[in-house]
Formats: sequence, structure tokens, C-alpha cells
Amino acid sequence: MRGAGAPRRRLTRESAAAWILVLPFVLLFLAFTAGPVLGSLGMSFTDIKQRDLRTPFSVNGVGFGNYVKAFQDETFRKAAFNTAYFVVIGVPLTLVVALGAAVLLDRGVKRFQALFKVGYYLPVVTSIVAIAVIWRFVLAPDSGLLNTVLGWVGIDGPNWLGSKTWAMPSLIAMAVWRNFGSAMIIFLAGLQGIPQSVEEAGQIDGAGSWQRFRYLILPLLRPTILFTSVTTGIGYLQFFEEPFVMTQGGPLNSTISVSMYTYNQFGFGNYGLATAMAYILFVVIAVITFIQFRLLREK
Repeated sequence: MRGAGAPRRRLTRESAAAWILVLPFVLLFLAFTAGPVLGSLGMSFTDIKQRDLRTPFSVNGVGFGNYVKAFQDETFRKAAFNTAYFVVIGVPLTLVVALGAAVLLDRGVKRFQALFKVGYYLPVVTSIVAIAVIWRFVLAPDSGLLNTVLGWVGIDGPNWLGSKTWAMPSLIAMAVWRNFGSAMIIFLAGLQGIPQSVEEAGQIDGAGSWQRFRYLILPLLRPTILFTSVTTGIGYLQFFEEPFVMTQGGPLNSTISVSMYTYNQFGFGNYGLATAMAYILFVVIAVITFIQFRLLREK
């Protein structure tokens, strides 16, 4: 009996030691992550505003009223449309450019490959303020680099950031330029992880370059495509910096995003409504991520 009880006591001591070691993390997680998340969820069902911070017990519950109000808000619907537009166009374009650059580096560029990697990845780690300065110079209506080049061939370029038609495509182009480098690095790692014998077997069977890429390489890149599409999609659904820095949501709310409008509502002191908008975006992100896993999972 004594021998049987010793392992049990040792296991109990090890469990106690493990809990003592993880206790600081658990306390910090509850205090700074789980607590605020649950608190904000509760706020989304109340009419709390900035003035209520001094008298929190005067806050009233409104049920799903904030969620209904969000969907009834014309500006919020416009922001949702803009965000969907940004994601539907921006994510595939980013992945295509990133995959093309990865294939070029893996198959075509042999010399100075490291230099190209750094050059493509540099915008990812560059400050949005610096990027905004560059793109404002490029897209300036009168003296901008792009309109100057178009003028050389007789084309009168538009006011890219001041036009309701061209402001969002301009932000998408900037986002693709800024973000494709990280996806490119991941695609490059996936390409270099594919055995050379796979492509050689296809070549022996008479498959051309495009057939080998379409029917051999792309299926083997499915996990990489899934990862990059999920991470890029989540980032683009939350896009905020581009319109905030470049257009302030204009012109006429044509570039305002859900994240930016939620931020504005927090600034206006409408905390209950803002948290409801944030949770609507969270649910959308979760649903789209689930769909991506269903469509792109390995078969």
C-alpha cells in the first residue's frame, strides 16, 4: 500500500508545482484578456456611453438593441460594403502577386536572391506613416509620379485619393504592395519544401510547365494557401491604417472601414454601440475563417 501511494503523492506534488508555475500567466490572462473580453461583450448589450463612466450603475440593458442599431446605420452598412470590397479584391490579388513573386524567386532568379527577398519584404516592416508619405507623392493629382508618367503618354490621370471611384482601388494597390512580401516568404518556403522528384515525374509524363504547376505544385501548396489566405483575410477584414492615414475614410465615406467606423464610435463615446460593431466584425471573421478551412483543407 505504501508503494502504491508514493507515485500518487508524487503526481499530486508535480501537479501542484505545475499550477504554481502557470498561475502568474493564468492571473494575467484573466485580468488583461478574458476579463476585458467578457466585459466588452457585456457592454455591447447596454447603452453605456462616455458620460456613464462616472456613474456605471446608471447603465441600462438594451438586449440586442445595439446590434440592431448597427445594422440600421447607413454609414455602418457602407463601411461593411467597403470592407467586403477591400477583402474580395485585395486578398486574391495579394496572394496571386505573392505566389508569382515566390515562383520567380524559386525558379527564375538565382543571383541576388537574398536582395530581392529583402526588397519585397521591406514594405511589411516599414511604418505606415512612411508608406503614406510615399504613396501620397505617387498618387498626388497634379505633381504625383503616377500622373506625371501618364501625362507623358497623353493620359490625364484622376485625383486618385480624392475620387470616389479611384480611392478604394488606390488603397487596395497600396495594401497589396505593402503586404504581399510576408505571403511571398511563406509561399517560397512551401515551394522549396516540394520534392524535385514530383516535378520531374510530371515532366517525364509529358506535362508542360503550366500543367505541372496547376496539377502538381498547387495541390501540394494547399496548406500554404490556406495559411496565407486565412492570415491575409483576417488582416484585411480589420483594415484600418490605410483609410485612417491616407483618406480619413473619404471622400464621402467611400473608403471608411468597419474597424475605422468602430474606432470613430469609441471616439464619440458610444461604447455600447462600438463594442457591438466590434463583435459583429469578430463573428464575420470567425465565419469567413471557418469557410476558408472548409474549402482549402487537405483532401
